Amino acid sequence: MSRLRIRHVTGFQYAGEAVASYNEARMLPAHTEGQYVLSSHLRIEPVAGAHEYVDYWGTRVSSFEVLLPHRQLSLTATSLVEVRPVQHPDSQMDWDDLARVAGATTEFVEHLEQTPLTAPPADLVALAIETRGGQASPCAAALAICEAVGGAVRYLPGVTNVKTTAAESWAERAGVCQDIAHITVGALRAAGVPARYVSGYLHPKPSAELRETIVGESHAWVEYYCGSWHGYDPTNLIDIGERHVVVGQGRDYRDVPPLRGVYAGSGASKLFVTVEITREA
Repeated sequence: MSRLRIRHVTGFQYAGEAVASYNEARMLPAHTEGQYVLSSHLRIEPVAGAHEYVDYWGTRVSSFEVLLPHRQLSLTATSLVEVRPVQHPDSQMDWDDLARVAGATTEFVEHLEQTPLTAPPADLVALAIETRGGQASPCAAALAICEAVGGAVRYLPGVTNVKTTAAESWAERAGVCQDIAHITVGALRAAGVPARYVSGYLHPKPSAELRETIVGESHAWVEYYCGSWHGYDPTNLIDIGERHVVVGQGRDYRDVPPLRGVYAGSGASKLFVTVEITREA
């Protein structure tokens, strides 16, 4: 078990003055099987009242509006989370069982359909099908696909952006965690395995001392279904463990952006982000 304190600051600086802005934030951790949120709070500046709800995909959302003129919008999410390893029972599900379950439940059907961000090119589909053919079970095939994609794509910031598709980043064999997660989700779905995109945080330093604050960043990984939901981090080629904190999940990044909104005013806006993670136990 680990206990992580996360401080995530993000927002927009405006070249001119925004006279009003309307926003949604997905920055507070979720309660999951292996994760217990001890405390969480979102501070908004300028001060604004927020409407809290859980969206269709199970992600906590803070919806708010700022109706006073402002040159900067700043959000600070502070959370304390206990994370425990999740033990998955051995699954006896075969491909026929998976096809029957996935085709009968809305949850799985929606995570089998490709989106514009996850749609794989023909050579990635061929890789997924070939990898599936070499494995005896859906669980083994899904893990092998995650490892194959993660091993083939370099982590390389600066070559993609939030609108880059899986096909585009696969062609470059490079991208950031968002891109690698999109490629992996697309490959899993092409092989007939329900898969979803997960957003959250990863403590970047396994050897960190207690109460040592580390500069981190938002992170993305995948979950696939083969009898139960399994998480895997294809960017780092590791299972989801005590350093991962889940915030949201959905079909792709568009379902879980940390901050999204519109504003009325003159001039462009510039996004700023800092994340600090401290292990407290």
